[in-house]
Amino acid sequence: MAKYKACFLGIAMVVDMNIKELLVIGDSDLLIHQVQGEWSTKNVKILPYLHCMKELYKKFPKIKFKHVHRIQNEFADALATLSSMIQHLDKNYIDLIEVEIRDQHAYCFYVDEEPDGKPWYHDIKRFLATREYLDNATNG
Repeated sequence: MAKYKACFLGIAMVVDMNIKELLVIGDSDLLIHQVQGEWSTKNVKILPYLHCMKELYKKFPKIKFKHVHRIQNEFADALATLSSMIQHLDKNYIDLIEVEIRDQHAYCFYVDEEPDGKPWYHDIKRFLATREYLDNATNG
């Protein structure tokens, strides 16, 4: 039922924005087909949401619904998680979130060499062999 409520709220939010074309993307095939009227439901909890959504999407000159598989929807899930963590006094205000797109995953940007030319474990190995701390080590 949460997906139906989220879809309804998303469409309701843009109704007064004078949007001419709207693309609704969701990972629930059932929801997408039910909202478009292609499939029916007997669930009395969902029926009010479906009815309201059908009334809302009549207000758009062009509205399209698209199903994406959940695995392809990771970005949207991440944005939804971020948005649920942000609290703002003005409920109609949406903070700008800048998203940087990279050609490679973050774990591909590992460091090939250490700045001093020694491996990261060099000091640990030295300590295990000599049982002496480095000169600049603290007792913390």
